[in-house]
Amino acid sequence: MQSRMVDPTVAHQVELVIHRLSSLSTLPCIATRFLLSLSQARLSDLAETIESDPALAAAILSLIQKEGLNCPDEDFSVRRAIDKLPAHAVRQALLSVKIYPAFGRDERRVLFRKQLVEHCLAVACCAEDIAAILSPQMDSQLAYSAGLLHDIGKLALDETMPRSFAGIVEQAQSQQASSRTLEQKHLGLDHTILGKRLAAKWRLPNQIVLAIWLHHSDVNLISQDMPEAKIAQVVQLADLVARQCGIGQSGSFDTPDSEDKIAQSLAINPNQLGQIRSTLADKVAQKSDCLGLDSPVTADEYCNAVHAVAAQLAQKQSELALENSLLQTALSHFDFIKEFLQSLNSNDEPIDVAENFAVRWQKFYQIGSVCLYLVPPDSPQFLKAVVAENPSQTKIVLLKAPAETPAIPPCLLSQTAKGAANSFAILNAQDYAGWLFEQLDVEFDLSHTKLLPLLAGNKAIGAIVFELHHPVETEQFEEKFKVVTSIAGTVLDLAFASADRQRFAEQFAQSLTGPPADIQLPPRLTAQAVAGETDVLDALAEMAAGAAHELNNPLSVISGRAQMLAHGETDPQKKQILGQIQKNAGQITAIIDDLFVFASPPPPRPTWTAHRQILDEAIQLASQKTGVEHIDARIEVIGDVKNIFADSAQVASAIANVISNSIESYADSFGPVKITASADPSGGFAKLTIADFGCGMDEQTLQKAMYPFFSNLPAGRKRGMGLAHAARLIQLNGGSLSITSIPGTGTTVSILLPSK
Repeated sequence: MQSRMVDPTVAHQVELVIHRLSSLSTLPCIATRFLLSLSQARLSDLAETIESDPALAAAILSLIQKEGLNCPDEDFSVRRAIDKLPAHAVRQALLSVKIYPAFGRDERRVLFRKQLVEHCLAVACCAEDIAAILSPQMDSQLAYSAGLLHDIGKLALDETMPRSFAGIVEQAQSQQASSRTLEQKHLGLDHTILGKRLAAKWRLPNQIVLAIWLHHSDVNLISQDMPEAKIAQVVQLADLVARQCGIGQSGSFDTPDSEDKIAQSLAINPNQLGQIRSTLADKVAQKSDCLGLDSPVTADEYCNAVHAVAAQLAQKQSELALENSLLQTALSHFDFIKEFLQSLNSNDEPIDVAENFAVRWQKFYQIGSVCLYLVPPDSPQFLKAVVAENPSQTKIVLLKAPAETPAIPPCLLSQTAKGAANSFAILNAQDYAGWLFEQLDVEFDLSHTKLLPLLAGNKAIGAIVFELHHPVETEQFEEKFKVVTSIAGTVLDLAFASADRQRFAEQFAQSLTGPPADIQLPPRLTAQAVAGETDVLDALAEMAAGAAHELNNPLSVISGRAQMLAHGETDPQKKQILGQIQKNAGQITAIIDDLFVFASPPPPRPTWTAHRQILDEAIQLASQKTGVEHIDARIEVIGDVKNIFADSAQVASAIANVISNSIESYADSFGPVKITASADPSGGFAKLTIADFGCGMDEQTLQKAMYPFFSNLPAGRKRGMGLAHAARLIQLNGGSLSITSIPGTGTTVSILLPSK
C-alpha cells in the first residue's frame, strides 16, 4: 500500500521549531544533583554527572566551540573539555540548561524520558567498550560521547512537540515498528536529520555529528568512501546491542537487526560482544545512579536545591561585584575609551559620532534613557540630538535651541585666565534642561537624571543627559566622567571640522562644474521596476530626511506640552483629549522614525553568509511582521549558490518585507511563496527570487511600488514602507532589486547580491 505523501510545509515547520532549540532539557532529578554540587562549590564533582547526561554534555561541548578552544579527537573527553573551560563559564552553561517539565506532567511521558536517557547511556557505555577493542584506531571517550548524544533528535522532538512525538511512539509500539519510519511518514524527516542539524548548529565535534546522522544508515557501505564515518558503525552496533539487552527505551519497537554484519566489518568477534553484554547492565546502573534516574525527586527537593544555588550565587555575586568595582574601574574606563576611538571612521558625521558615544555610554554605565545633544560652533537655531532608550533603539531628533538661556548651563562655561572652560560638574538635569524634556517624547525620570558637558578645550560641543538609578559616589566618578566626556567632546569637535571641510569641498566642486541638474523621478516605470538606480533612491532619501526634519520639531513641542498639561489637569474630559493628542503625536513620530530609517539607515557591515541562513532569518522576520505563524515558503536552490557578501541582518530584513508583501497579495487566505536561489550567469552575484500567485499589480501601481508611503491598501492599513526599505537596503549592500508583475496572476521580485 502506497503511503500518503507528507505535506512539505510540515517538514519545514518541524525544522524551524527544532532550529530554535538552544539546548536540551535535563530531568529534575539530575538538575537537583548538579544544583546541590554548584551550591556547595564542588564543580569538580560534576564531571561524571555532566558526561552521563545528554543535555549537560551537549551544553559543555558546545561551550568549547563558543570559547574558541580545541578538543582534538585523539585526546577527547567531556572531562578534558571541562578542564579547559573557565569555572564561571561552566557554571553559567549548566545554569542555562532548561529543566524538563516533569512536575504535574503525564507520568508516562516522564518515565519514557528517563528510559530514553537510560538508552542513551547504554549506547554510550557499549560504544566505549567497542572503541576500546578497536584502539588506537578509535578513541573510546569520543565513541562514548557519540553514543550518549546519538538520539538528541528524539530528545528534541520530545521537548518541542511532545504530543506528536508521544503519538509516534505509541503507534510504533502498537505496530511493533521503528519510530524513525513513522517520523518520516508523519513529519517528513526523522530524528537523525534533526539531530545532525542541531549538533551542527551547536558546533559539536564533527565525529559526533556523523554518528548522530548516520547511525541508522548502511554505514558499512558509507565507510568505504568516508572512513571518518567508522564511528557511526560503532554507535550503530552499540545501539543494536543496547536494544537487544533491553536497557532503557529508544521509542522503536521493531525487532533489532542482527549485529553480525557490522561486527564483522569492525573485526569484533562474538566472544568480545558477549563480554560487553555481560557488563553493560552494571555500567549503565552505575551511571544511572550517578544521575539519580531511579531516585524520586519531589518539587520541594528541587526548589530547595534551586534556593541553595540562588543564595550561593547571590553571595558570590556580591563578592565579585565589590572586587570588580575596586580593581577594574580604571581599566574598564580605558577599554571604553579605546573601543570608542577604534570604532570611529574618518567619514563619520558629528551626529554619527554622537550616536556611537551615546549607545556605548548607556551600555557601559548600565543606565536608563540617554539624550546627547550637539551645539555646533555656529550655534544654529536647531540642535541635533540622539535619543537612546536602549542600546538597540536609538533615534535622531531636532531640538529647538532655548531662546532665554544657553543650551549648555552657564555655570559650566566659566573661564579661567587662559580662556579655557574648567567648571566641569555633574548637574541635576531637571534644574537646567527643562527646555529639553519639553521637546522629547521619551519620559525621563527627572529625579534621577544627570547632565554632563562635552568640552573640547575652551568650548562646549554639547551635553549628555542620562538617567542614573543605581547609587554612585559623585566624587568617585567625577574625574573619570570628565576624562571620558572630554575625549568625546574633542572627537566631536574634530568631526565638526571635518564636516565643514567636506561642505567647503562640495561647494568648491559645485562652483567648478555649475549647478546640478534637478533630479527628476521617472514619470513611468516599465514592467520591470529596477531599484538599483542610486539617483532615484538617494533623491527619495533626501526628500524623506527633509520632511522628517521639518515635522519632528513642532511635533516634539506638541507632544511635550500635551504631556505636561495632562500631568497637571484634573478635568477627566480635558485629560482624555490631551491623552489623545499625545497618542496621535506618538503615531506621527513613528511615521517620522520610518522616514529617518529610510533616509539614513546604518551603514552595512558585510560578511560572507550562506544564502539559506539569510532566507531562514527572513522567513522568521516575515512571520513576526505578518502574524502568520507558519508561512508556506517553498525554497528551491538551483545549482551551486555561493555565500553572499552583505550585511545579513539588513538583507534578511529587506527580504522579509518582500515576503510580507507576497503574503498580503492573497485576498482571502495565505497562499504559497516560492523562493528560488541561483547563481547569476553574469558571475559575482547570487540571485534570489520571491514569487507569489496573488493579486499582482497593474502598471500604475508597479510604477510607485517602491516609493516611500505608497500603498494600494485602504487608508490607515499600511504605511507603505516595505518595498521602499527593501530597495534601499539592497542598494546599500551593493545589490539590486527588480519587480515584474501581472495583474491577477502574481508578482516576482528578483534580488541580486554580491557573491563569491
